[in-house]
Amino acid sequence: MSVCEKELNLEVNRRKLLAGVGAAGLLSVANLLVGCGGGSASASGNMDSTILNAAATAEALATVMYDNLTKSALFTQGLSGNVNDQAYLVAGREQESLHYQTLTGAGAVPLTTTFYFPSGMFTTTHAQQSVQTALNTLVTLEDAFIAAYLIGIRDLSTTGLKVLAAQILGVEAEHRAFGRVIAADLNLTSVTGLSGTAEGVQGSAGHAANNIAYERTFSTTGPAFQNINDVVKALGPFVTAPAAGTAGAFDPTSYAYNTTANFYLTETPTIALDSTTP
Repeated sequence: MSVCEKELNLEVNRRKLLAGVGAAGLLSVANLLVGCGGGSASASGNMDSTILNAAATAEALATVMYDNLTKSALFTQGLSGNVNDQAYLVAGREQESLHYQTLTGAGAVPLTTTFYFPSGMFTTTHAQQSVQTALNTLVTLEDAFIAAYLIGIRDLSTTGLKVLAAQILGVEAEHRAFGRVIAADLNLTSVTGLSGTAEGVQGSAGHAANNIAYERTFSTTGPAFQNINDVVKALGPFVTAPAAGTAGAFDPTSYAYNTTANFYLTETPTIALDSTTP
């Protein structure tokens, strides 16, 4: 283990014992990641910058998605009274924003912070069609994020960064499963993620929210990801404005990541997370 990696482990362990959490604490850990080779644009012969930049983009995209879902009819009407499912979405918003803070603190630069989503996803009128679109999109993106972090674990150059990628991947996997729980609670029978195949969510039909034994790389199926650039290409519709005057699956409305410090951690409603540092 290198000196940098030992320092990172010591800092992470120390912060787990502290009660105070915030951007300053995340930045301290992020600075150690940079010192161990993470996020350095000058690093030669590795993919660190490319992977971290893609990850920061994905985390901004995910934060914006969860934030707007909490303002949509899916949350206010479809999940009205279901405090557990509502909490899943609020926690998702906070977790993705914390991931973004850590990654950008480690030197990552998002490719964009303005995003586009499928038409009807954030409608303020509850309808089964919009719910299906929203949950299909949530699971598709989480599938892509999980695959991206698996690539990161393989291709990042330091142990510290590989561990960080694994820590984030674990939470993204939770999001995917909880998205499937929400789909079942909203009476959907299946959701279609990155595989392109509808996958059942109703337990009464012999399915479960946690329906896979191993997280998928999608290297030989679906989009056939070989490297992080393939993932970035797959996210193209979410980061590129639809052509003007054309009707399509994506809404031309743009949604921007709010860069105000800790905005998504303090926005109403909030959830108390029990662990907030890597």
